[in-house]
Amino acid sequence: MAESLDALVAGCRRGQPAAQRALYERLGHQLMGVCLRYCPSREEAEDALQLAFVKIFTRLDQFRGQGPFEAWARRIAVTTSLNLWQQHRQRGLHFDLTDEAYDLPAPGGTPFDQLSADELVQQLHALPPGYRTVLNLYAIEGYSHAEIAELLGISEGTSKSQLSRARRLLEARLHQQAHISRCHD
Repeated sequence: MAESLDALVAGCRRGQPAAQRALYERLGHQLMGVCLRYCPSREEAEDALQLAFVKIFTRLDQFRGQGPFEAWARRIAVTTSLNLWQQHRQRGLHFDLTDEAYDLPAPGGTPFDQLSADELVQQLHALPPGYRTVLNLYAIEGYSHAEIAELLGISEGTSKSQLSRARRLLEARLHQQAHISRCHD
């Protein structure tokens, strides 16, 4: 029978390598999904995941048990991925977070009848990094616009605008994909 998460955390606090390995195996896939949403490549997501687990293991004393451990670990994965994103911006890999970028008119109608999870992930990854980051933080992670603004160093208005524009761009691309698919049928 698999050890409980509480037992694994207790083992990690005692520095037990077997508990650390088991915790990594238990949460690694889930947290990798988080990192993939924020990092531009699989390699960078893997780096973010490794850094996140280093932080998890070295900061276990900060987990007070006020909520699920998975949520605490997920937040570390998000902030670690965002920190890597910020480092890229500082090194000159600029991601546009202005309101004017990728300004598209809002298309009408339903963009698709069925879209596989893989196709949706591909479409999300095709969004400009700033749009994708705000969309992930708001729609998937549940951050408020105020929290997003603080995390990314942007205004709340920019966060709201980025979310709106991400949705419109995603919808426009899905409309285009559905149109192309119908033409090939």
